[in-house]
Amino acid sequence: MTDPTRDPRFLQDPYPVYAALRSGCPVQAIPTGSGGRPGYLVTGYAEARKALGDARLSKDTAAFFADADITEDTDNADKAGKGSRRRLHPAVAHTMLACDPPRHTRLRKLVTSAFTTRAVTELRPFIARLTDELLDQWPVGERFDFVADLAVPLPVIVICELLGVPEGDRSDVRRWSGELFAAGRSDVVDAASHAMADYMTGLVAAKRRDPGGSLLDRLVSARDGDDRLSEEELVSLAVLLLVAGHETTTNFLGNATLALLRRPDELDRLRKSPDDIPAALDELLRFDSPVTTATFRFTTQAVTLGGTEIPAGVPVVVALGAANRDPERFPSPDLLDLDRDDAASNLGFGHGIHRCVGAPLAKAEAEIALRAVLTRFPGIRLAVPSDRLEWRRTRLVRGLTSLPVLV
Repeated sequence: MTDPTRDPRFLQDPYPVYAALRSGCPVQAIPTGSGGRPGYLVTGYAEARKALGDARLSKDTAAFFADADITEDTDNADKAGKGSRRRLHPAVAHTMLACDPPRHTRLRKLVTSAFTTRAVTELRPFIARLTDELLDQWPVGERFDFVADLAVPLPVIVICELLGVPEGDRSDVRRWSGELFAAGRSDVVDAASHAMADYMTGLVAAKRRDPGGSLLDRLVSARDGDDRLSEEELVSLAVLLLVAGHETTTNFLGNATLALLRRPDELDRLRKSPDDIPAALDELLRFDSPVTTATFRFTTQAVTLGGTEIPAGVPVVVALGAANRDPERFPSPDLLDLDRDDAASNLGFGHGIHRCVGAPLAKAEAEIALRAVLTRFPGIRLAVPSDRLEWRRTRLVRGLTSLPVLV
């Protein structure tokens, strides 16, 4: 059994591979990268949406890896002949994203209020000021990196401010977060998970000693009835919010900007009518999703999905990027069409109880950033041919390592 997503060309452009898989069967067995065991990849939209909402597909990683190891079949491990075990810190391995109700319900309820429309509206002036400060540093007439100079620092600073991470610690936090996605480097991932968890343990302790008004401060003091969050739950939530709170937005900003730079007509349209940007975000999210695949689910019993019989106790990977390019749901899916009527039904932020809790914040950051860039730098353009751009070497998220532009 071969895994077509291991092809080096997949990272550069996964969509032809996904299209070929989907045309054969929207749900099929492939090596998943979970200890080399076979699993199932879902590439069709209808099947993906069903899988994301099916309670028989568990997210409880600990139940399937009871020794608290997360496994991944990495290229480096295979070549070295050293197996494929990764020992992540439990607070990183078993986050809210990797559990089921009722624990998931309890944890999510405690953080949802920070990402409501009202809460995000209150953050918009800060996001706008920060965006302008970052754009003030752009060298007009010179080549610079859109990813390093805007797409990374903007969401990092926003989520760190929200959580109360001191300014002097943010570069370390960003580095550890990036290393958690270091495909083929289990040693790097392992070290980063422990560094991040150790840091957050210390930060939680600091919040207990000297409470403030940040989201993390509120979580430290939060109760669900008579139930207080445990230390591991606090650290786990902090890590998840920090990593998910900027990784997705960074990739969303970079991918959306590249998509527009490749379509000067659509770019010009938004430049002339910036009030159209909020409505365009769903199509930009659909077109090149910042999260390629959802994290593992596991069948708790035999499931039939898309006509495929999936046995109990196996991993299932839902390819969000593939589902968003399914022609059965989105006609001419490989075309960026800002007038697409049904773009809002995309699965870029997931679906069901595990849908990204920070989606409103990510969209607000993307809207504010794109509006500011197109207003202040109407002549923005690619500084290199788009086929020379490099993508991050991971199948979980899809994002550029850099995006050289001129303004």
